[in-house]
Amino acid sequence: MFEILSEKLAKVFRGLSGKGKLSEKDIDDALRQVRLALLEADVNFRVVKDFIARVRERSIGAQVLQSLTPAQQIIKIVNEELIKTLGEGQNRLVASPHPPSVVMVVGLQGSGKTTTAAKLALHLKHSGQRPLLVAADNRRPAAIEQLVTLGEQQDIPVYRETVKVKSKDVYAHALTRAKELAATWVIVDTAGRMHVDEPMMEELARVKEGLKPVEVLLVVDAMTGQDAVRMAEEFNSRLGLTGLILTKMDGDARGGAALSIRWVSGVPIKFIGIGEKVDAFEPFYPDRLASRILGMGDVLTFIEKAEKTFGERRVKELEKKVRTASFNLEDFLSQLRELKKMGPIDQLVEMLPGASQLASQLPAGMEEKQLKKVEAMILSMTPEERRNPAIIEGSRRRRIARGSGVKPQDINQLLNQFRQMQKLMKMGIGGKLPRNLREMFG
Repeated sequence: MFEILSEKLAKVFRGLSGKGKLSEKDIDDALRQVRLALLEADVNFRVVKDFIARVRERSIGAQVLQSLTPAQQIIKIVNEELIKTLGEGQNRLVASPHPPSVVMVVGLQGSGKTTTAAKLALHLKHSGQRPLLVAADNRRPAAIEQLVTLGEQQDIPVYRETVKVKSKDVYAHALTRAKELAATWVIVDTAGRMHVDEPMMEELARVKEGLKPVEVLLVVDAMTGQDAVRMAEEFNSRLGLTGLILTKMDGDARGGAALSIRWVSGVPIKFIGIGEKVDAFEPFYPDRLASRILGMGDVLTFIEKAEKTFGERRVKELEKKVRTASFNLEDFLSQLRELKKMGPIDQLVEMLPGASQLASQLPAGMEEKQLKKVEAMILSMTPEERRNPAIIEGSRRRRIARGSGVKPQDINQLLNQFRQMQKLMKMGIGGKLPRNLREMFG
């Protein structure tokens, strides 16, 4: 979502890094370019104006002007102010002292409200909680069926009634059922509309009064730009929101809503949706998003995804193989398959420091095609060849190439890349990883 903005900011910082000392004019010229980049990314004008003023005030000082590394100092300041704009710290869900804790999920139709309710329930389940979903959008029977289906797929109970039952009765019966199940969280998927209107707000206000939820979360489509910001302000003024969930953060929009909505509405972002799958859902960390926007990667999220996908035992086995230099092509094939489970490759590459530009340089779908190509080459090898690639000489390379539909040169390139990877793993040099990724993905 932030590829274009990241590229433009990187260009500004590269221009500054070429200068030994910076003058006020240098800083003003750079901030003018940053301002344009943010405005073109559809960031709210008030947010841009305030952000630039804060960065300039901190940059026009002895710490930067007299620094031996002024460009790095400015990047540090921009990073810190981005985090401030996005909302410092992580805003967690607040549990009720007397379970179950009730969450109202509100939003317009088309924002992904029902799917997001299921995603939130799965997130809580993975955290050791016992969630109950409540299908209360009785204006849309399809939404009820959708939530029931999603709940069944994830083995999460869903409370539903016929559309003829009044909403207030559905909520009361759902809370009774939650106590019977000893549920710790009740997630209510409320009715949505195609637009914000007075009857909708009045209905939601009555629901809130009856349910007394600990959390009122607004689901916002991040691709709707400044409309999302205006909607958040309106919902907050009427309902008193406790948090926001931004969906479609994996889209190709300019991303201005994500950078504006917290500062303008005053409501913290608590979660983000990064794909259509039910597990494509993450807690929101302002510092991590700021780091990704500035092209510095998001290693913590990458590690968390890896640990969740691979498992602690598998990670320890791999660490041992790396330390003893026994990492082979069978292990590499296993890692490729696990890597695909972690999510789209372009999103993973963006989490690696210095590799955000690489992700944008790869043609659409190229990384997935290259992974399949590498997988085919390894599968065309015998178990012995995968365990000991050193035995692969000319005739074996030609046979492997024929079996995988590639040229012998492709086999050579794979083996060379693998040997380099072995060396880097053994030496623990992470800084060269982006370069090797570039070569691996053509």
